[in-house]
Amino acid sequence: MLQIDLWKRVLIWGLCALGLFLALPNAFYTRVETHNDAVTLIEEGQTGAHLDAQEAMWPSYLPRALVNLGLDLRGGAHLLAEVQVADVYEARMKGMWPEVRNLLREQRATIGTIRRQPSAVDELRVKISKPEAIQEAAQIIRGMAQPVVSLTGAGSNDIEVSVDGDVIVINLSEAEKLATDERTVRQSLEIIRRRIDEVGTREPTIQRQGSDRILIQVPGVGSASELKDIIGTTAQLTFNPVVGRASSAEASAGIGNEILPSLDEEGVFYTVESAAVVTGEELVDAQPSFDQNGRPAVSFRFNPSGARKFGDYTAENIGSPFAIVLDNEVISAPVIQSHIPGGSGIITGRFSVEESTNLAVLLRAGALPAKLTFVEERTIGPELGQDSIDAGKIACIVAFGAVLVFMFLSYGTFGLFANIALIINVGLIFGLLSLIGATLTLPGIAGIVLTIGMAVDANVLVFERIREELKSGKGPARAISLGYEKALSAIVDANITTFLTAVILFAMGSGPVRGFAITLGLGILTSVFTAIYVTRLMIVIWFDKRRPKKIEV
Repeated sequence: MLQIDLWKRVLIWGLCALGLFLALPNAFYTRVETHNDAVTLIEEGQTGAHLDAQEAMWPSYLPRALVNLGLDLRGGAHLLAEVQVADVYEARMKGMWPEVRNLLREQRATIGTIRRQPSAVDELRVKISKPEAIQEAAQIIRGMAQPVVSLTGAGSNDIEVSVDGDVIVINLSEAEKLATDERTVRQSLEIIRRRIDEVGTREPTIQRQGSDRILIQVPGVGSASELKDIIGTTAQLTFNPVVGRASSAEASAGIGNEILPSLDEEGVFYTVESAAVVTGEELVDAQPSFDQNGRPAVSFRFNPSGARKFGDYTAENIGSPFAIVLDNEVISAPVIQSHIPGGSGIITGRFSVEESTNLAVLLRAGALPAKLTFVEERTIGPELGQDSIDAGKIACIVAFGAVLVFMFLSYGTFGLFANIALIINVGLIFGLLSLIGATLTLPGIAGIVLTIGMAVDANVLVFERIREELKSGKGPARAISLGYEKALSAIVDANITTFLTAVILFAMGSGPVRGFAITLGLGILTSVFTAIYVTRLMIVIWFDKRRPKKIEV
């Protein structure tokens, strides 16, 4: 019979109230968003009367989680970047040369002198003066090989050593190149995410596409060029020994060296060793500060490994110049005055306060391991996003209105109950989206519109079953009870298959497809809940009060 326990009634209404309570901030979107931004700035230490006024725009005891608007709704920037993974091969070869040189120098009596030869960017060629010892020298270098750290490269070494006359040729193995490519793209992905998060943008979409491309979508950014400024700077910081000064970039640097321009002194070039003593990868912190003369600067601190190398080098090279290089430009080349232990220091230059702050952000986020080439860029204006929102609203209102009218005309009072449940259903969808921090896109709106149409399917099945039971002579209470019992299996089967489709779309798809899958999946869950429990509870309450002898569905 039509009996629902008190605790079940409390639980059903409690869940409905909680869902609508969580969805409440979305009805005051601009106010809540302004409040949230003010709270974030206050937590970062900023103060001001305007921030206090903005914080007071929304009560602190109410929820403030919003459904985030995607790029196609808010407007913003879209970039597709390609990671130049070959750059890492060149850096690996440069970094390997000092180790190879020092290893062979220990056997100089046997193999003679060692000279680095011109070579391609992804290989290292070393010539020795005693060709008869070439195999012995090659075997020494093979001892440097390390196992490849990847599942696909198990059992392989990271380098391959061959002999070409009196020259030893060192290459990265194919397994190591594949592993390096994977690490490079993953590292680039994480660094881009950290840089964008440092700036405080809302809900960016940063995901890998293919083997070497990264999709970046950031709502609220004014233009694609602004986004490129945030993430496009490589911020590769190195500390290199200075060989000498050059008058132009065309001067001969010598093998193993390179000529870099000075950032501070126009027309001045430095010849530095290509192999860095310490790199920005070993930085653990960088903060804007001021030097002893009150000029903007950046203070930094190395990890234990970097601190040890930095300290050892400064102890052994007192009186020698040391170049601080950022993105292939020498920021400064101070002379080492004394041993610098502890792994901390300060970068000075012709910085403004803003430039020192931005540099600190980039260094904290880490250096991009390879150059990014932007193969696609788009700027989506907020006007277009507003048009999408307006179109989505119209679609939702039309679908909502048509369903409400159809249900009321078709099923009378029972249709009215289904309509109330449908309104609660939409509120629950937005409550769940706010709770999980989901991003609503235009396809997501399509998923909500589809859910509105599908939400009444379960009620239609139940009401048609009740009609059949009434026609067979069952009483009102028995007909309603049997209608829900017999329709339950059909409702569950239909919604499970659709929910599985949504799960597959979410797992296999990306971007807009996932947005559609999320709203569709959540809509199915809330639809089943409102149809089976909420509508039934309203009918039971109505029946308990009216006790009709006859009902019409």
